[in-house]
Amino acid sequence: MKIIIIEDEKLTAKDLARTITSVEPDAEIVAILPSVEEAIGYFKENPRADLIFSDIQLGDGLSFEIFEKVQNQTPIIFCTAFNEYALEAFKTVGIDYLLKPFSKITVTKALEKYHQLRENLSHQSPDFSEMISLLKHQLNPTKIPSVIIQQADKIIPLNGVDIAFFYIEEDCVFAYTFDEKRHLLAQKLDTLETIFTPTFFRANRQFLVNRKAVKDATHHFNRKILINLTVSYKEQIMVGKLKVTAFLAWLAGV
Repeated sequence: MKIIIIEDEKLTAKDLARTITSVEPDAEIVAILPSVEEAIGYFKENPRADLIFSDIQLGDGLSFEIFEKVQNQTPIIFCTAFNEYALEAFKTVGIDYLLKPFSKITVTKALEKYHQLRENLSHQSPDFSEMISLLKHQLNPTKIPSVIIQQADKIIPLNGVDIAFFYIEEDCVFAYTFDEKRHLLAQKLDTLETIFTPTFFRANRQFLVNRKAVKDATHHFNRKILINLTVSYKEQIMVGKLKVTAFLAWLAGV
């Protein structure tokens, strides 16, 4: 069985190669590729292997870029340090993954899954388009937009990264910044929720909270959750019990 490793950390790549060959003595590591650029060049010039072990985040980008540019039909086992909740999308396309630090046991299980799936995989080409669209959204940094505020006759852009949360007070919508100032806005909170999700979470009807403004959270009465902020504010922000699961997933990085 011919295996390719895509990994930019030399020691990790060598350790993975040793682990694979100890589990699968007949395996041949045909290439260890340290970057997106080198991997794209390699796949364009060389025949396909039987299996790929690939890190997600390489020094020059995400490994998904490789499989967007190369007509790859080889099954992939991803090795990553990303939170396991952020990898649920793999299940929808039948791709396996290892969480770093990997072990002989986890590599063995991944190879066993490959062998179980090989018969099916030989009759159909893996579709990476869905995986790429789902995981890029979760793993790429999200650019936060700005909002417009008015001060007298001036129109001023307020950078979204400076906003701790949005809230409603007496039918007016305000942005509360990390320097603990508030600014009146013209947009509705529903509109802001559409614009700023997933960086911000709609905790309840009144508050839309920036992830960076969440210090931690505390279980509260009646299965609610209290958000503890990194900034001072006069009111408590509660997450209702119907939103707790979604909030915890968001907090975990899904």
